[in-house]
Amino acid sequence: MSEHPTTPRIAMRGISKNYGGVRAIRQADLTVQPGTVHALVGENGAGKSTLIKILAGAEQPDTGTIEFDGKPVTITSTTDAIRLGVQTVYQEPQLFPDLSITENIFVGREIKRGVRVDWAAQAAQIQELLDMIGLPHKLATAPVGDLSIAQQQQVSIAKAVAGDASILILDEPSAILTDAEISVLFSIVRRLTARGVAVIYISHRLDELFEIADTVTVMRDGQTLDTYDIQDLTVTKIAELMVGGILTEQREPRSFHNVAPTLELHNIDLGQLLNGINLQVRPGEILGLYGLLGSGVAEIAETVYGMKQPTGGRMLYQGKPMVNKGPAAARRRGITLVPANRSAQGVFSFQSIGFNISIGDLAKLSPLKGWVNKRRERDIVLDLIKRLGVKTPNENQPISAMSGGNAQKVVIARQLLSTPKLLVLAEPTQGVDVGAKEEIHRLIGQLAASGTAVLVVTTDLAEVLRISDRVLVVREGSIAAEFGPDATQVDILAAASGAVTTRKAS
Repeated sequence: MSEHPTTPRIAMRGISKNYGGVRAIRQADLTVQPGTVHALVGENGAGKSTLIKILAGAEQPDTGTIEFDGKPVTITSTTDAIRLGVQTVYQEPQLFPDLSITENIFVGREIKRGVRVDWAAQAAQIQELLDMIGLPHKLATAPVGDLSIAQQQQVSIAKAVAGDASILILDEPSAILTDAEISVLFSIVRRLTARGVAVIYISHRLDELFEIADTVTVMRDGQTLDTYDIQDLTVTKIAELMVGGILTEQREPRSFHNVAPTLELHNIDLGQLLNGINLQVRPGEILGLYGLLGSGVAEIAETVYGMKQPTGGRMLYQGKPMVNKGPAAARRRGITLVPANRSAQGVFSFQSIGFNISIGDLAKLSPLKGWVNKRRERDIVLDLIKRLGVKTPNENQPISAMSGGNAQKVVIARQLLSTPKLLVLAEPTQGVDVGAKEEIHRLIGQLAASGTAVLVVTTDLAEVLRISDRVLVVREGSIAAEFGPDATQVDILAAASGAVTTRKAS
């Protein structure tokens, strides 16, 4: 690594931010030098996003100072940040799909001669930008929606450079890219740092940091632990710093080998997303699937529930071949899903709790076709509200007025109407408080104890170890490792991030 200049491009010191009574970050520091790639790592909820939002002007800190090129600055809006040269490229490109590359890059900041757009000047600059990101000039007029995700991301970077970026924030840029596309991304990043741009690189893929980063700042529990030169670290060392050492929940092992599987996947492929997935989950077993963004772990859940059609392999359900005919067919078999995107896919936000529960199986409430037995509906709804500990004055309360934890319990209650044989839970405690998380974990355990096979997809390290009988780690569309309940968080994170591991469930 080259010698650092004495004056940092950005220096954030003593940054704190609270949301109500919740502390997001406390006394966090981040110092980034020009012409370097500075990685920012930490578990989900460690405070990375909040710190970056403050730098980008989307949030204001409660305490702390910010210096830009050695001078104190106040960033009260995204406009202030952009004026300083802070540009952010997110995992999902923020572009207008129907507009061309040229239009996307210059929208809102057109080069003008008088009152007219100087198309010739824009065309010349576009050619220079396309050369930098490695795209052919002929794509300048192509609609962005016709480009691949990787190309769209390249356009997002070009747009940031056109905006005179002096600090470029890349938020999980490689999560949805192939290895070849990541190589192109890294080439672009190196060209930018050679021009003096400071790059803040946020990623859960710890192995790739050793290809691109100069320095690494580790965050944990809302604080910055320290900043390290990349050559002083290993994947395992970063994982240990992120989770606070070798941690395990010491869950008692349970054996299911003598029980016939509820679900079996044999060499399941899904285009380029999944490659040769093999797994089994048995009645009463909680199988955890852990993977980073873009690993393919979410696609496994969607394939099991019939939302995606596998391109190869076979699935067995209760010992018999299962043809994937969509979610409705999956529900008829006894397979139910609690989706990760609760607000968009899990609730009818303007309806009552009772409606959100009973909509899960109207046939059970309709002894006469087309007519819902309202008394039976109310009895079942109230029973589920009681069993799951949903905190509400009555079943007519709008679900939009509930906390995240209680809304999640309602979504789970809906799945229990039909007594599932296999319950797929995607991010079951995402966005809920600690108390609600404990209650949902208890519910999952009760469901497994009743004989339901449970498949839990989560990016929460502590959660996957605490509730799972076995954990499968998914990386780049394949099963990278299998662990039993004696695994540690470092084991799981290292396997998900590309470190070689030989540990396997016994």
